[in-house]
Amino acid sequence: MTGATTLLEARYRAVLRLLPTYYRQEREEEMVEVFLGETDRDLQDESRPTLGEAASVAALAVRTRLGTATAPRRYAVLGSTVRLFALCAVLLQAAAAVADRALELTWTSTHGSFGRDVFMSGFTGQGPVVASAAVAAWVLPLLWTVGCFALLHDRRRTARISVLLAALPTLWPFLAPFVADFPPPAPAYATATAAFAWLPALALCTSWHRDAPPAALSVGTPGTVYLGCCVVMGASVVVLPGVADSVWAPTTCFVLGALGWLVRRGRRGRTAGGEGALALAGLGLLILTLRVAAAYTWLDVSMPLPTAMVAGFAVQAAALLLLTAALAVVGGRDVAAR
Repeated sequence: MTGATTLLEARYRAVLRLLPTYYRQEREEEMVEVFLGETDRDLQDESRPTLGEAASVAALAVRTRLGTATAPRRYAVLGSTVRLFALCAVLLQAAAAVADRALELTWTSTHGSFGRDVFMSGFTGQGPVVASAAVAAWVLPLLWTVGCFALLHDRRRTARISVLLAALPTLWPFLAPFVADFPPPAPAYATATAAFAWLPALALCTSWHRDAPPAALSVGTPGTVYLGCCVVMGASVVVLPGVADSVWAPTTCFVLGALGWLVRRGRRGRTAGGEGALALAGLGLLILTLRVAAAYTWLDVSMPLPTAMVAGFAVQAAALLLLTAALAVVGGRDVAAR
């Protein structure tokens, strides 16, 4: 660039500071020239970057910070960790949604007319808005499965749309008091549930950009792993129905899966794969938050909780805490050793 810096150029450079340093050092001057090329110099002190230009730079900043193997090491590690976190979380959500609905339909079909009346009561008799929300809350989470398999088959646009739609029902508890005669939700549990849905969905949308490698599971085929998660979740509820709440099945599946991952890594003596451990640690922390928030809502119940339920919640929370800490340590050491 020649001559004095114009106000528009300074504003463009301020927007470009969203980009990581390594990328700015390589491309900043070129990008500024392109941005300024379409604006007359006499008007550059009166102009601003457009919203579209700022949005494109922000999207590029996300893509370059969640880098691939060709990016500087810390950005490559961050990108790989976020992608693995999204994949594991979406897989867990997909299996949880299917297992929950399979158990519900099984119970309905084995209790005759009473079971059918109970099932249908969740969709009828409350007005069109509430009924529509109830149908959406039952159907849309099934799109976690669509998103999971679309991602594993490298259909990224389908995966993004599916997970965003699947996460929508978690917003209903916040909206319901404004459109229907519903009490406000338990804030901790509703927020944790929304975070458990939206963080993986947003992680998938941002980290699997056009430069990212195809998604793949480190063990087994997608169908086998997915079916195994569904079976574990369903069995955890069938075996211990007296302690199972909405968080019990996915927590049990995560604990067993993360423990299996640690055992497998220990037997193979790997020092690589730190991103996998860090991704599981992040997911474990998210599930631990949800586990604690769900248990907290039971404090408002007037009748005392069964001892088995309290013990089950405590065991799950302790297991999550220990596993998350172990995964974080293992991941940190593996990344540092590379």
